Amino acid sequence: MSTNYSLLFYLKKPKNYVTGPKPIYMRITVDGVPKEVSTGRECDPSKWISKANRAKGTKEDVKTLNSYLDTVEHKVADIHLQMTKRGEDITAESIKLKYLGKDIKRKMLLTVFLEHNGQMEALLGNGFKHNTLKGYKTSLSHIEKYLKTQHECSDIDVRKIDHGFVAGYEFYLRSALGCSEVSAAKYIKHLRKIIKLCIAHKWITEDPFASYKNSAKAKEKEFLTEHELERIERKLFSVPRLAHVRDIFVFCCYTGLSYADVKKLTDSDIGRGFGGKLWIFTSREKTETASNIPLLPKALEILSRYRDYPPCVSKGKLLPVLSNQKMNSYLKEIADLCGITKKLTFHMARHTFATTVTLSNDVPIETVSKMLGHTDIKTTQHYAKLLDTRIGRDMDRLEETLDNKKPKYDTIMPKVAFGKMPVVSLQPCLKAGKVG
Repeated sequence: MSTNYSLLFYLKKPKNYVTGPKPIYMRITVDGVPKEVSTGRECDPSKWISKANRAKGTKEDVKTLNSYLDTVEHKVADIHLQMTKRGEDITAESIKLKYLGKDIKRKMLLTVFLEHNGQMEALLGNGFKHNTLKGYKTSLSHIEKYLKTQHECSDIDVRKIDHGFVAGYEFYLRSALGCSEVSAAKYIKHLRKIIKLCIAHKWITEDPFASYKNSAKAKEKEFLTEHELERIERKLFSVPRLAHVRDIFVFCCYTGLSYADVKKLTDSDIGRGFGGKLWIFTSREKTETASNIPLLPKALEILSRYRDYPPCVSKGKLLPVLSNQKMNSYLKEIADLCGITKKLTFHMARHTFATTVTLSNDVPIETVSKMLGHTDIKTTQHYAKLLDTRIGRDMDRLEETLDNKKPKYDTIMPKVAFGKMPVVSLQPCLKAGKVG
């Protein structure tokens, strides 16, 4: 809709004014209806030119004032242009509100974060997991501390979040809270998600992460070697709890199951697969992707060991899995008793399956990726570390292949008595800096 629009600056006489500079106001007029807005600047009446809507003079302060008024005028004109393009209802009041930023409902960071977590909690079991929600709640707590200690406020307008805020938050996580690079990157990732949510709702227009780059590198995945795994398997434990934890850990070394997946394993997850052999047919707790794994003899042996174990029978589970905290605590004892210096954690079983048990025995990485339930083979590559033993075998095969390709010179050329060839000294060549 076509509208008559104009803008002018003027000096407004304040109440009880006697002498001195007057405040500069801006009058926005649309279809004859005016609205006034203070520019936050002032000027001496003797220096003001009403017809030009500007101050007169060549001094630096006058140039700066006029430049500021030019900027304001251009900003208001751009607001009018954008509203016209979008077909919005244009009034002097609507332009004024947009100029002042009052047309957009202010959103506070922690409020948006809380709303996000609330929605996530409502969808638990329907796309979100308890551990994911737990991570976001921890992230919210970290931001609350950051605002309180570094910004001395209880919350912040999302429009005030810039690159400095993000970089400062990362530094705070790593310095004040002692987070590792990987942990800090995870919390920054949570904040980035909230910011993207704000951008999508147009609560903010500029992305504070535009110039931000995270340099955190994933840690090398530790795993057990063949000899270390064998040492744990053969160890006799007089304490039942250690024997149980060892069995479950070894079972995961031969299946690649994570803690959450082995804990929920039931008899219904076992079935006949390719070749009539027993397989595990399950879906990953973390990603809900299919994970089908043939049961190796050692894994089957451990399952049969607990088939009639009362605690398993009463709970309808295949293995007596304890809490993750207890499992990791007992694994430290097992490592000490087996003389293993690596920090033994339950998740190391998954790494061991990917490297020592499968890849080092020439199982293709695509097959390993499928069994681990990964949707992207790049994820498998983080787990899968080629061992020196496999590299050695690969090079042995290459050497054998190259050797087979060599021509049989003794059938083509007459034999040469190499033993009777004169010995040539390399000393003159070495002194001259040449060989050959």
